[in-house]
Amino acid sequence: HVQLVESGGGLVQAGGSLRLSCAASGNIFSIDAMGWYRQAPGQQRELVATITSGGLTHYADSVKGRFTISALDAKNTMYLQMNTLKFEDSAVYYCNADHGYTMDWGRGTQVTVSS
Repeated sequence: HVQLVESGGGLVQAGGSLRLSCAASGNIFSIDAMGWYRQAPGQQRELVATITSGGLTHYADSVKGRFTISALDAKNTMYLQMNTLKFEDSAVYYCNADHGYTMDWGRGTQVTVSS
């Protein structure tokens, strides 16, 4: 397992940018892929973006061209750069680590976009 701690959320105006961070610790060598998910009030948790250990990325259609996921860096931190934010991007954003046989989750960071 790994421990994941998200940060970087906050309040931003529509059209603005935020960069979320996910600090990983523990058995990071068993991670097959990492990702960002989000959950808005009353909604199911949904995938935002993923990146495999080989660097392959996948984005939800709603964020393509606006969000960029990066792989773990030398500080074992993954990022989600979010540009041109929209009101509908408001949600709690969760970091995820997929080991293939199990997944780990962070506690989330709140992103609020004002219209």
